[in-house]
Amino acid sequence: MTSVLVDGIGELVTNSPAVGDGLGILTDAALVVESDRVAWVGSSSSAPAADRRIDTGRRSVVPSFVDSHSHLVFAGDRADEFTARMAGARYDGGGITRTVSATRSASDDELRALLSARVTEMHAQGTGTVEIKSGYGLTVEHEARLLRLAGEVTDETTFLGAHVFPAGVSPAEYLDLVTGPMLEACAPHARWIDVFCEPASPHAFDGDQARAVLAAGRAAGLGLRVHGNQLGHGPGVALAVEFGAASVDHCTYLSAADVDALAACDTVATLLPGVEFATRSPYPDGRALIDAGVRVALATDCNPGTCFTSSMPFVIALAVREMGLTPAEALRAATAGGAAALRRGDVGHLGVGATARLTVLDAPSYQHLAYRPGVPIARLLAEVLS
Repeated sequence: MTSVLVDGIGELVTNSPAVGDGLGILTDAALVVESDRVAWVGSSSSAPAADRRIDTGRRSVVPSFVDSHSHLVFAGDRADEFTARMAGARYDGGGITRTVSATRSASDDELRALLSARVTEMHAQGTGTVEIKSGYGLTVEHEARLLRLAGEVTDETTFLGAHVFPAGVSPAEYLDLVTGPMLEACAPHARWIDVFCEPASPHAFDGDQARAVLAAGRAAGLGLRVHGNQLGHGPGVALAVEFGAASVDHCTYLSAADVDALAACDTVATLLPGVEFATRSPYPDGRALIDAGVRVALATDCNPGTCFTSSMPFVIALAVREMGLTPAEALRAATAGGAAALRRGDVGHLGVGATARLTVLDAPSYQHLAYRPGVPIARLLAEVLS
């Protein structure tokens, strides 16, 4: 066993209750890593001996970001849709079929190369854990293929056959496919199942259809996630809470009853402000959710149609500027919040026993994540711990 002392940390964000409330911040800090786990955390002056020492040069260190919502396995480009939305076009989900066509046409090696490049891009911006959905195949063969490829780079794979209804198949026939043969083929490659529950879209699933998807996924032993309340008010949040889903994502249009229901349970509200940025939609009221006691996560929703960014620091800056979160709340939502949305206790914090996924900031404080938007100050420390 080789131990590594990460020393000279000017400000260490642990997110650990053992250290203190809130972000659990230590100054003049150090930590020891053994076998990819945090073995000790404390003052630099009290650090134990280790086989190897890394000096961070008084930089800030935070838990690596946990991106709990992304769609990284795809081919093709939809920049023209972004340009149209900037000129006033409204998003309704219809463009997903263009990505489906391009993705089906791509080979495994082409998709594998695109996926690898996107994950590398995320790592270069401080993301250490990423969830990846299918949803651009929409046939039994192609959905299983996308999940197999996603599983090569992450354990957090999500079956999203219930993304939109494909052309040429009736909603009833496709729902039977998603909850039957497609689920059977995809479940061995997935940890989660998701559904785009959006009655405001003619392409997505209504409440009854989403209920059938969630019930089938639960019966197959998959954890539950929901795309909900993105384009308008709807049943997504209520269904997520009823089924005990780990998260309901988007949450742009919420009623008072939706907020109360989320506050009374452990379903995480995952906010995706990059989508609002890229679609000119209203931002979710993150401040109201946090004030109500709702557990909030932040994620990129990296995808080709509504948010082609892989940058969690950008998402943090948007959450502070546009959704009313403090810099501390935004960082916690992007780390511990994302871990909660994935029901993971080993990431999103740097307490003893945590997986040692560290992000170093070329800055004296975590506050620079929102203070210096667009500047590449965050990077994973993983490469020097290997």
